[in-house]
Amino acid sequence: MTFTSDMLAELNLLLKFPNTSLMQGIKVHHDAEPELIAAAKRLFDKGIVTLPDGGYLTDLGHDLVEHAKVIASAFSHPQD
Repeated sequence: MTFTSDMLAELNLLLKFPNTSLMQGIKVHHDAEPELIAAAKRLFDKGIVTLPDGGYLTDLGHDLVEHAKVIASAFSHPQD
């Protein structure tokens, strides 16, 4: 399995969620890039966020953000 462009858009959107509080979310505005709007809708359809335009992360969403951060960190630091 490889990451599709849709998956990458969803992962990038997940990384935009604040991680300091469960009471913080995001709003994807109607004039955002179409790919971002579509990614938010797909995350909602999968039960990862609470609203089609973002909202808050669900429990699954919080778990996925943690995994996404690990992947992003591993790719951003060269291995010796």
